Amino acid sequence: MHFSYAFQNYDKTRHVRAALREKTISHKHAREIAHAIKGKSIESARSYLQSVTNLERAVPFKRYNNEVGHKSDTGVMAGRYPEKAASEFLRLLDNLESNAEYRGMDLDRLKIVNATVHKGRKLERFTPRAMGRASPKVDILTHVELVAQEL
Repeated sequence: MHFSYAFQNYDKTRHVRAALREKTISHKHAREIAHAIKGKSIESARSYLQSVTNLERAVPFKRYNNEVGHKSDTGVMAGRYPEKAASEFLRLLDNLESNAEYRGMDLDRLKIVNATVHKGRKLERFTPRAMGRASPKVDILTHVELVAQEL
């Protein structure tokens, strides 16, 4: 299957990009993480995501924050620690970094300028229940795209 990128005005000399396609992570968690790491350098984004997986820093939930508890982390009202999505983002950052290295870019001057999350395909299945009934089980796959620019 062919996927294209959502990022417009891509310049091969200044930008580098990487994507995760059809991952079984929460699209809501992925959206909040993408919002949190946009504008950061690759190193600061990596240290942030590692502290999220170690439950040290919370990801602020700005949109999908209904009944999400407050956190004592500074600058975070409602927040959570989405470990699974954060570990996938860490793998994506490694991919982005190796793509930049292949292009011969300076890794210290890279800044994430675009982080996009889309819903992918639905996996629709049924769980059998008592008395011959069935309950639907729907998994929504997630696409994540990162674009970094050399400043």
